[in-house]
Amino acid sequence: MSQRSPVEPLRWTAGTLHLLDQRRLPHEVTYVACHSAHEVASAIQEMVVRGAPAIGIAAAFGMAMTVASGEDLSRAAEELRSARPTAVNLMWAVDRMLAANAAGDDLAVTAQQMFDADVAANRRIGRYGAELLGERATVLTHCNAGALATAGYGTALGVIRAAVESGRSIAVFADETRPYLQGARLTTWELQQDGIDVTLITDNMAGHFFQQGKFDAVIVGADRIAANGDTANKIGTYTVAVLANAHGVPFYVAAPISTIDVATPDGTAIPIEERSAKEVTEIQGVRVAPEGIAVRHPAFDVTPARLITAIVTDRGVLRPPFGESIARAVADTSGPGE
Repeated sequence: MSQRSPVEPLRWTAGTLHLLDQRRLPHEVTYVACHSAHEVASAIQEMVVRGAPAIGIAAAFGMAMTVASGEDLSRAAEELRSARPTAVNLMWAVDRMLAANAAGDDLAVTAQQMFDADVAANRRIGRYGAELLGERATVLTHCNAGALATAGYGTALGVIRAAVESGRSIAVFADETRPYLQGARLTTWELQQDGIDVTLITDNMAGHFFQQGKFDAVIVGADRIAANGDTANKIGTYTVAVLANAHGVPFYVAAPISTIDVATPDGTAIPIEERSAKEVTEIQGVRVAPEGIAVRHPAFDVTPARLITAIVTDRGVLRPPFGESIARAVADTSGPGE
């Protein structure tokens, strides 16, 4: 696998997919071996692997294993699609693998190509996004949109990595991201591995630091971007976008073109996954809420396009009106820009 990041969320070895178990981070680095699409789908549902690009690539390898074992590819495709409904990269990857199979292509080769293309796309996103930051900047991010959420390097954190690699002085504040704590457990750990300045805050501290003028920019990832620019990302992102807008701080979304779903006209059409009450009532297995309490747990929210300053993609920086810039970028078949 070319251009590997020091953080490897996926490894493909001798026909087996090894997934870095993100439930165990930051305390333990261990991999879960998947030998079938069913095991990959379970790993996606159980958050062994997470992040829209990463689960798409994992699904692609799952389908390659299905063909290799002679199992029903259509059934595997449906199981994988249903594993997490909000992330459009998952649907995109499954559809691409079905098309490759129909064309008689080697699915393991196709999945590997998708892996390598994702890393390359993330590096382009990083280069484009780094140009939006000054020589010195303090950036707020939410959830984890780094190497752990992709094939490697990352989208939002890819921008930060590229900025640091280009010599800029970048400090990061990471929201803890309740209830699953992707910011506290994953983003801080990942940035520590690279020696990047990172400070952890609870989600409800962000407003205080906006008020103090601490942040120069917000950079987040995305699980699905509608045709008009409305963006679904981890729950709490909308709150951050409102705060950024109220304080005049640019709010950037970083994602590959594959995260854009032109078949979804706007954010109201994006399905929002509801996850278990247990993830809210417990923290790391310790119950913090009374028994029998009613719980709602939408895993994502939608940030309206009007709150987004720019969308950084592997085909360049898209700006409002997003309906027009997205249509042009999606229609561009000349290849990624450099």
